[in-house]
Amino acid sequence: MRIIAALRALERATRPYDPEFAAAMERRWAELPEAVRTPGQVLGRHGVGCEGTHGVFPKCNLKCTPCYHSRGANQVRVDGPHTQEQVTAQMGLLRALRGPRAHTQLIGGEVSLLAPDDHAAALAIMRDHGREPMSFTHGDFDYDYLARLALGPDGTRRFERVSFAAHFDKFMYGRRGMERPRDEQALNPYRARFAAMFVRLRREHGVRFFLAHNMTVTPGNLDEVASVIRDCRAMGYGMFSFQPAAFLGDERRWKEKFREATPDAVWAEIERGTGTRLDYRVFENGDVRCNRTAYGFYVGRRWYPFLDGGDSRDLAVRDAFFRHFGKVTFTGTPPALLAARVTRVVVRHPSTAVTALRWLGRTVRRVGVPQLVRHRMRVRPVTFVMHQFMDADVVGPAWEMTQRGEQAEDPGLRETQERLAACHYAMAHPETGTLVPACVQHAVLDPAENAALRTLLPIVEVRTPAGSSSGTSPKEK
Repeated sequence: MRIIAALRALERATRPYDPEFAAAMERRWAELPEAVRTPGQVLGRHGVGCEGTHGVFPKCNLKCTPCYHSRGANQVRVDGPHTQEQVTAQMGLLRALRGPRAHTQLIGGEVSLLAPDDHAAALAIMRDHGREPMSFTHGDFDYDYLARLALGPDGTRRFERVSFAAHFDKFMYGRRGMERPRDEQALNPYRARFAAMFVRLRREHGVRFFLAHNMTVTPGNLDEVASVIRDCRAMGYGMFSFQPAAFLGDERRWKEKFREATPDAVWAEIERGTGTRLDYRVFENGDVRCNRTAYGFYVGRRWYPFLDGGDSRDLAVRDAFFRHFGKVTFTGTPPALLAARVTRVVVRHPSTAVTALRWLGRTVRRVGVPQLVRHRMRVRPVTFVMHQFMDADVVGPAWEMTQRGEQAEDPGLRETQERLAACHYAMAHPETGTLVPACVQHAVLDPAENAALRTLLPIVEVRTPAGSSSGTSPKEK
């Protein structure tokens, strides 16, 4: 009987599809505007989108321009119990409304201002709610902090894998050792140092990692995007994400004509950095006016797409993936269990194995066997992303009209409503039981939220006697 029970348990565990996850994706697809239900749309077919926290630790210790933070963000104290309480509530709502699996950023101000134990506790809460967490940071912390986060007091691993998104650009002021970077190239040693900490963590303690590199783009650094990609492609980052600056957050930091760095101009610079065309219509994450994504890999210095948008055979691979594997929960699934689930799909649909082998053959031919041999078959997956946030002066009125059930007649406001309806990046409000797009959070809700947090978690000024050097005051972001 025990053997039969064990076999039944194994059968249940290796079922390819989680009905709850499948139902969540069906709801997500039904919510999407008709215009974004394209053949390449990922939302509702292989995921529900990304998520982020808010109001959990708004304070930062760098001075950045531009920044999406509102004026009051740095007047709120970083408090571990508050962070854990809010993360628990927000993850609970996301779990209820978005299903059992998603990628979620632990984001607010600077995550490394949390004590390592509080940071680790927040990540554990997110995992307990089926989220794959990614900590968002400026990267200006030391290996000791990372080790104390990843390892428990007894030195054993708290996590098998950690994910971080590190933001580096020359408009971030106050970084240790480089208060005001002269250009993007000057930050390359800091980018390399950050990635090297995770390599060391994996070597010494076996903790795997995923790193994303984020960079705000303005007219002042647009022409440096390509060199950042070329210089940093082999440092260990699995994603390079670029955000054209928006008129969002504290208006005192709006120093440039941001919109001269148009999405097309930024994407062209990303393509210049990779040395090839990047087709962002093969896979789409929400509205392409907000998000452009290209998935692929490096062999040596050359980047290749996983799927060639100009080859109908590759597009057929994409369609087959959505049809047969779209409902498989890849996120947060242990490798052995995922392999078992994928195997069951292949057994049920043998044509998928033939499709995959033909795709593999085409890809090897595109790269070239000599090229693969020369680089010892080493393939480094790297994704390129561009996120275009919207300006506060259009998000506010567009969101108000959406809340009233009205459709704007003004073309600009109508476009904003459409983009908000297809938003890939949601934030949870347990007090109202609703989810909001990130642009709404930062343009409409952050100022009042941070004002309330200033009362709840005020920063207490510590005055030291004259001549003492033990006290420091918070830096204004």
